[in-house]
Amino acid sequence: MKSPIRVVISGAAGQIAYNAIFRLLSGDVFGLDQPIHLVMLEVEPALKFLSGVDMEITDCAFPCLAGRTSTCDQLVAFKDADYVILFGAIPRGPGMERKDLLEKNKSIFEAQGKAMQEVAKPETRVLVVGNPANTNALILKKYATKLLPGHITAMSRLDHNRCIGQLAQKFNVTPGQIRNVFILGNHSGTMVPVLCHAELDHKKIIDQIDKEWMKENMQIVRQRGTKVIEARGKSSAASAAEAALDHMHDWYMGTPEGEIVSCSLAAPKDNKYGVPEGIVFSFPCISKNGEWVIQPLDVCEVLKEEIEKTIKDLLDEKKLAFNE
Repeated sequence: MKSPIRVVISGAAGQIAYNAIFRLLSGDVFGLDQPIHLVMLEVEPALKFLSGVDMEITDCAFPCLAGRTSTCDQLVAFKDADYVILFGAIPRGPGMERKDLLEKNKSIFEAQGKAMQEVAKPETRVLVVGNPANTNALILKKYATKLLPGHITAMSRLDHNRCIGQLAQKFNVTPGQIRNVFILGNHSGTMVPVLCHAELDHKKIIDQIDKEWMKENMQIVRQRGTKVIEARGKSSAASAAEAALDHMHDWYMGTPEGEIVSCSLAAPKDNKYGVPEGIVFSFPCISKNGEWVIQPLDVCEVLKEEIEKTIKDLLDEKKLAFNE
């Protein structure tokens, strides 16, 4: 039998975590043969709500649940963690400026980064979901310097999945028949969905997609989160959880041969996409042996201006976050 892995969920009493935890423990992410010690991290006022989640976990009798810990102490949560999913963040409220949101979340991710620096393993793999995810990951990276390069990531898989969903609807096929779309840039209104390598049943389909539809798709994917809030009165929860689990599954299991997915991580020096070194940017990636590998792919010329905009967006966020 495999040794248990420690999986940490922050914001564990929240809606996204609630949609993720039970699938995580059912074996969908790490496999039915991989025991999990689940660590649920919450702020102290939410521990009562978290106790209800804990009861439900007991009642599910998951075969791969090797143990669990509920805590509001980050040093307890991150000690010897193998995988960390950071759902917890302060959401943008009415009248809140972007600068205010960044400032409030900076303190959260600075504290988490310092805690990881103190007690986490260098091999700990982290996914930041709480928004603004890319810059929150950048803040975390500044303080958790002991973590290995590429082990602090931010989620762009939701945008990736949304793009696949739109193409599946357009071609009237199942989403599983579509692959190799990817997202460049920030998880914001400047993200750039790239379709020039998209495949349907392993055949490229860019010649069947006109420029007008590409523009419409870009706006749909960019605005999807807002539209969900307008329709249901709450932000995306199930789809965000699904995307986070997809990200962790591929990180652990590896991506299928020939398949590209989207992952946000610190831009390496002299990358093909002209992204300044260090900012956390969504790239086309494969996962192999537990590491994300950026793929140097050509991008449609028409998207170059959009890529410059999303780079500027991330640099502006960085300046606000670090008072540069």
